[in-house]
Amino acid sequence: MIIVLRPDATKKQIDHIVFKVKKLGLKPWVSSGVERTIIGVIGEEDVLRSQPLEVFPGVEKVLSILKPYKLASRDFKKDDTIVDLGDDVKIGAKNLVVMAGPCSVENEKLLINIAKKVKSAGADILRGGAFKPRTSPYAFQGLGEKGLKYLAKAKKETGLKIVTELMDVRDIDMVSKYADIIQIGARNMQNFNLLKEVGKSKKPALLKRGMSSTVKEFLMSAEYILSEGNFNVILCERGIRTFEDATRFTFDINAIPLIKNLSHLPIIADPSHATGKWGLVGPCAKAAVAAGADGLMIEVHPNPEEALSDGEQSLWPENFAKLMDELEAVATAVGREI
Repeated sequence: MIIVLRPDATKKQIDHIVFKVKKLGLKPWVSSGVERTIIGVIGEEDVLRSQPLEVFPGVEKVLSILKPYKLASRDFKKDDTIVDLGDDVKIGAKNLVVMAGPCSVENEKLLINIAKKVKSAGADILRGGAFKPRTSPYAFQGLGEKGLKYLAKAKKETGLKIVTELMDVRDIDMVSKYADIIQIGARNMQNFNLLKEVGKSKKPALLKRGMSSTVKEFLMSAEYILSEGNFNVILCERGIRTFEDATRFTFDINAIPLIKNLSHLPIIADPSHATGKWGLVGPCAKAAVAAGADGLMIEVHPNPEEALSDGEQSLWPENFAKLMDELEAVATAVGREI
């Protein structure tokens, strides 16, 4: 449920309500908006029948949240959530944020070379997997901590923020040490223990939609992270499995405006994984921006034919730079900047 406070509610009154809610064994989350402060209450609402919260000083009204994803819903928070990474990189604000780089961290020289090129083209964040979930156990699995150290060096040389994938709860401290954003991949979207640990970490999290997941299931996974107190959550639409086999996945572009309507969380798009074909990345990236995405994640490699993973969907650096120029017109048309 949501406790909507009066505009003149004092800190003392808010603290008193929070104390009472906790005493009932429920979880309160205070959210301060532009006009109002609200308190979201998570737990068994029946216990509140013994506490008429409407009579508490500072309370205007109490509302029930009908959606199962309580904290992720627009009912809980009307204003858009903006994930601030520092250095003027904000996901969910007017400026679109672009994450670019190789699918896998392959070696130090190649990574730094790509980082410099995507930075010069206008990217804000360097993407690269140090740990890679692969369908085959014999495929390249990533460099592990060595790859994380290469990412840290690339960050030092370019100033780009880092997003990289976490696969195992045992690695959370190590990945958090190097990453600005922890990525939860599509295959781990419903790894609930992993989601809870990322929630406890408070590190910004990028949650990718599972390849066979509904929008509701996607938002419920985000709820796991939010329920542990981490509200720095970024959603990512990366395509879903359908009967169509002409592309790697089907880019569910309507999910972007739908989720913007249902949730306050920012959402970006990954047209590289959504299509699996480098020639389709540009058109789908533009469509995602037009549909309201807050950013993009794009794979870039200087020699895709020799990439250790996902070369067929990676853009050459010069194609990425050209796409960044083309995206400006689309962003301007929908009131955004890039």
